[in-house]
Amino acid sequence: MRLSPMGSLRDWLSLMRIDRPIGYWLLLWPMMWGLLAASHGQPDMMNLFVFVAGVFLMRSAGCVINDFADRKLDPHVERTKDRPIAAGRIAPFTALAGFLAMLLLALLLVSQTSLLVMELAVVGALLAAIYPFLKRYTHFPQAWLGMAFGWSAVMAWAAETGSVTDSSIPWLLFGANIFWALSYDTAYALGDRPDDLKVGVKSAAIWFGDSAVQAIVWLAVIVLIFLVVVSSSFGVAVWVGWLFAASWQTFLCIRLLTGGERWGFTYFLWSHWTGLFFALGFVMDGFLPY
Repeated sequence: MRLSPMGSLRDWLSLMRIDRPIGYWLLLWPMMWGLLAASHGQPDMMNLFVFVAGVFLMRSAGCVINDFADRKLDPHVERTKDRPIAAGRIAPFTALAGFLAMLLLALLLVSQTSLLVMELAVVGALLAAIYPFLKRYTHFPQAWLGMAFGWSAVMAWAAETGSVTDSSIPWLLFGANIFWALSYDTAYALGDRPDDLKVGVKSAAIWFGDSAVQAIVWLAVIVLIFLVVVSSSFGVAVWVGWLFAASWQTFLCIRLLTGGERWGFTYFLWSHWTGLFFALGFVMDGFLPY
């Protein structure tokens, strides 16, 4: 029996990668950095709800538009050939409609904040929509992914403070996330290089070649430098969070250097703990008296 191009609930959950939550964590932590840094660990509860829900919607939307963009490439890649659009279980137009619906829901959420945050959300939506197409034109789509994810920190800061020009901190967090995404997503792309070369798409893992592992480590070092500069504007609790984040990231880098490229996917899966530990520093900061 021919499957409906509308897809089943299971198909949509698969398309949105509900069963693979790592992407939600990697988007959640930059957002929490901005929200918690701006509020010294005590964010407005409405902002917290809006942005956590927004993380769910935007990561899901990002997966949908990614598979829409790759609908002609995914059938030729072993890891992605059974995805719902590539396999014909969800029609491309239906997927695009779902993406737009999620964007509208996200916009409805941010309408509960401020005009500034709504304006920033439009930029964020453009970053998310453009990212999946860049692998055809640049070896560094991961940098754009970092901008799309890191923009959540800027938006969250704006929601709490009403401005993005009163401090360098949201922009330092934004910059940190660009290099963070370059690091973990290059590690993720190591296993896809043979298929990527076959279908003609680009990635940092291909560009770095035999030096990819060393590049991933140096990118992680740059992330920690950005975060230590952020920490210098806060108290001891944030420094403790940075120390835990740096220790975990160092462990990941050592494992990658000793395990080689075959350990790249595990590096990717475990990287989000770096973001969690740094966020916990701001949470602890909220319990300290001023």
